[in-house]
Amino acid sequence: MGDWQGMTAAELGRGIARGEIDPVALTERFLEAIAAHPDGARIYTTRTATRARAEAAAAGERARAGHRLGPLDGVPVSWKDVFDTAGVATEAGTALLEGRVPARDAEVLRNATMAGLVCLGKTHMSEFAFSGLGLNPVTATPPNVNDPEVVPGGSSSGAAASVAFGLAAAGIGSDTGGSVRIPAAWNGLVGLKTTAGRLPLAGVVPLAETFDTVGPLTRTVEDAALLLAVLEGRPAPDLAGAGLTGARLAVLETVVMEDIRETPRAAFDTAVARLREAGARVETIAAPEVAEAMPLSGVLYTGEAYGTWGDLIESDPDCMFKPILERFRGGKDVRAADYVAARRKLAALRADWHARVAGFDAVIHPTAPNLPPKTARLMAEDDYYVTENLLTLRNTRVANLMGLPVVNLPTGTPGCGISLCGAPRGEERLLRLAAAAEAALS
Repeated sequence: MGDWQGMTAAELGRGIARGEIDPVALTERFLEAIAAHPDGARIYTTRTATRARAEAAAAGERARAGHRLGPLDGVPVSWKDVFDTAGVATEAGTALLEGRVPARDAEVLRNATMAGLVCLGKTHMSEFAFSGLGLNPVTATPPNVNDPEVVPGGSSSGAAASVAFGLAAAGIGSDTGGSVRIPAAWNGLVGLKTTAGRLPLAGVVPLAETFDTVGPLTRTVEDAALLLAVLEGRPAPDLAGAGLTGARLAVLETVVMEDIRETPRAAFDTAVARLREAGARVETIAAPEVAEAMPLSGVLYTGEAYGTWGDLIESDPDCMFKPILERFRGGKDVRAADYVAARRKLAALRADWHARVAGFDAVIHPTAPNLPPKTARLMAEDDYYVTENLLTLRNTRVANLMGLPVVNLPTGTPGCGISLCGAPRGEERLLRLAAAAEAALS
């Protein structure tokens, strides 16, 4: 048997199609690896072993009969603990939802099952998905693949760790303000944040449903494209022949370059130089509408999050991690009039943004302006936690506010990613560009 844990999801699928990989043996390899890994319990909340074995057996029978359901039929993946899984606890990283067992799978999980994917289990996450750091002393903090002393990024922290440590071929996460892209960047992965509304949220534990999105964390852009197709039940985007020659890229300078740390800035500059060498035309733009939009997130995110969970939170606030509790409570006094005014203003700012970038194939910026901070200091210093969390999510929040799909790509510098932002519902075009950029950066 080969290095299955180090292969991409697409490679595993092709191996199954050729008869070289048995889905049952493949699934057992991953289940055994999770159980044996010293941090397996910090990455997975639970292994859905019975389900995984049954799904793998069915995939094996289809492969032998020549009736595979798609290119990823029989490939094992992990699911963030916001996705409802029938008969299995789905608790969103919080003690407030302990013992919550849904009766049905989330719609995206049903779609994946119909395409033959194997569900390995549920992964740990930031409490209620309301942090970009991935630190969760209530349930567990997954490890960072580059440094055991730093946080993994969140909120899809376990999803990233499951892939980075070879304990899943891909991980399915969610992104409200950066929760796919930050852990992808900090663990050297590809992360796809989809356009809000593109993938169904039925059966996904909400944070702020207006901004919540579903997206995969993978080793390659090809895998991200295949998983997008699986999650929505459509054909995969065609990435063949993608290139950068003549592509127009805009480097965003407004907000995202402020207070950026030395290493992420250097990694970004090097990545941009490689994209230029590969044929891309790169220009720098200022976008004042971004600066105007950023303060709106305080009203929009916290108001919606507290409106969703406030009653439950106040029923037992002491069981929550204090910084997460305080962040939720920031929305306690948001007035309906202020929320509506913020939504209307954001709509106008989005229109300004789309007019400004209409001539570009993508807007690019550093995924995070900082490197992952040390876990011990975050636990010891409340103010440091707050400032680092806000800084961590600052750059990624741009795309959520502007309603954009984004692909994070590794730059080759550990902990540093580059984001390619596309047009709303333009994931297919963006993924083609990202595939070409991936080749240039590798």
